[in-house]
This record gives sequence, structure tokens and C-alpha cells, in this order.
Amino acid sequence: MRDPILEMDTALLLTLDALLKDLNVTHAANRLGITQPALSGRLTRLRQLLGDPLLIPAASGRGMVATPHAEALAPELARLMDRLRRFSSVAQVFDPATSDRTFRIAATDNPAAILAPDLIPAIKAAAPRVRLAFVLPDKARIAADLEAGSADLFIGAAEDVAGGLIGRTLLEETFVTAQRKGHPRGAAPIDLDEFCRLDHLLVSTSGGNFAGMIDDALEALGRTRRVSVSIQSYALAPLVLQASDCVCTLPRRFLARFTTSLDLFEPPVALARFQINAFWHPRMGGDPAHAWLRDQVFQAARAQGRDPGALPA
Repeated sequence: MRDPILEMDTALLLTLDALLKDLNVTHAANRLGITQPALSGRLTRLRQLLGDPLLIPAASGRGMVATPHAEALAPELARLMDRLRRFSSVAQVFDPATSDRTFRIAATDNPAAILAPDLIPAIKAAAPRVRLAFVLPDKARIAADLEAGSADLFIGAAEDVAGGLIGRTLLEETFVTAQRKGHPRGAAPIDLDEFCRLDHLLVSTSGGNFAGMIDDALEALGRTRRVSVSIQSYALAPLVLQASDCVCTLPRRFLARFTTSLDLFEPPVALARFQINAFWHPRMGGDPAHAWLRDQVFQAARAQGRDPGALPA
């Protein structure tokens, strides 16, 4: 047997709600923004589904009166309409002060180290119950992870993502060379000959490599360097530099946080600037919570846009 309630759509519920409030076809049609014939058609359908006239013309000839069955439905209908309104608005309301949402940002430790020191305090101040996770990205799956919601944002290079994502530039970055304070070579600027003679530390995010873009730039000049240590984590680089005579060339904003223990220099080889970008899936474009997260990330990036300071020439 067919269940009439399964055929009750939102338009019919809105119609019954308007008729019970106004007890007038003209007023109810105006409230709903539809024509009187359209409203009359909906009322006919409601009568069929609920097996009751619901509203009949008033004896005075002005307006309508509700049947006992319609009057019995009215309180539950009001509660149902309230639940429907809350249901339709829940995704459109985000209050950072009370939200306990968890956000996941997929980023390698270089952009994470650049953004996290400004981003985390800002988020905790505005949204004390929100949880924030920085996770290492699986670059082969990042588009699928963003689509599935297992990551909210990916922060990295444009070449690491597939098409179909929305992306914006967070920062434009340059490279500097670092050594420990008190390094035996002194604190003078590094020229190309000395750069090639020194022991180098290299960060290989894929693990175990002893050559990278700097070696490509040197090769173009007919030069080579000696990479004696390869690590997989940016976070480990300052610790290794502080405990050794290696030098390392990494993004300026990352190394600028360690100037109490490291000396920074312009590298003696031309290295292209690079961009750090934020990417997200188009389905999240209209989500207020996600929009708030993006705004927090871009504010943290703007804070990092400050000039980290001039280096020795």
C-alpha cells in the first residue's frame, strides 16, 4: 500500500503551513510567491494525500476555516517546519567561537613550518574548540583526498596537484644558505668557489637523494658541490646545521626563524623564486567553515609576507 507521507514534498508542507497561518488563499499565495491557481493545485494534492478537506470556505465568505484534522496537524507541522529550517541552515552557519570542527591541512614540513607559528595562535584565539591537523600529503592522491574531505586544504607547489582544484598563491619565496654561528669559515659572504668546497646538507622529501635543483643550477655553470648529508625532514635541518659544519640552502622564511643560532647568506648561484599555494576542492567553495579556514590561512600568509630581513651581500 502506498504511503502518502512519502509523496509529501517540502512545497506541500510550506503550502499547508502558509494556509494554516493565513486562512486565506490569496494571502497564502502571496506569502509563498506563487499564483492562486498553483496554490489551489497544491491544496488539492494535500487533501488527496491526507484524506481530509483541511480548509473549507468560511460561512462569512471571507477566508477559510481549518478542519479539526488540520488543527490537529498544526502544532506538529510547526515543529517540523522549524526542524526543516534548522536543517537547511546548518551548513550555512559557522560560529568559530563555539565550533568543534576538525580541519586538516595537507602540507610538507616546509610550508607547515612557515605558516603554523602564525596560523595556530590565530585559530586558537578565534576558535578555542576547533582542532587543526597538519598531515603529510600523498601527492598522488591529493585531489582525491580533497574531494573526499580527508583533507581540507593542500599547501604546496602547483606542479604537485592535478587539475580541477581551486588554487591561490599564498607566498612567493626565495632561497638562502645557512650555516651555524661560529662556523670555521667565518661570517663573510659565500662565493661560488667556497660554496662548492663546503659540505652541504640536503633535504630530500622523497628520501635518500643527494642531488637537487641547486645541483642542476651548478651543473649549468660547469660546477659541482659535495652533499655529505641527506635528510627527509625540514625540521631536522636547523638541528643538524647547529651541530655540524655543513651548510644548507633552503627557503628564506623557514630559515629566518632560526637566526639566533644560524647565519644566513645569499647563495652564490642564481635560484628561481617559487610559489607556495593553497588548493581546495570546488565543492568546498561555499562552505562557511571552509571559507573561514581559508581566510585564516591567507591572513597567516600575509603575516609571513613581511620582509624577513636583508642578508649579507
